Amino acid sequence: MLTCKSASQLLSQSLDRNLTLMERLSLRFHLIICEPCPKVRQQLRFLHHAGKRLAAEYENIAVSQSGLSPEAQARILKELQRKQNGESISS
Repeated sequence: MLTCKSASQLLSQSLDRNLTLMERLSLRFHLIICEPCPKVRQQLRFLHHAGKRLAAEYENIAVSQSGLSPEAQARILKELQRKQNGESISS
């Protein structure tokens, strides 16, 4: 059985990678019997999404103030988004 510490680590990792079947099952069971951990999951999701929104906003501000042409800005944003989604950047 998972401890709350292990569950919170898995919750955090689940935002960045797919958990194994055993990890998912263990985590689900823990979330059923533990009252505080679902709240931790909600907080982690909120922080993860807020961080992504902030990063996207920062990228837009940085590129728009760079003095680059709109075409160059669009290419840079496209590559940054591709990188953020885990894809390799094309040369």
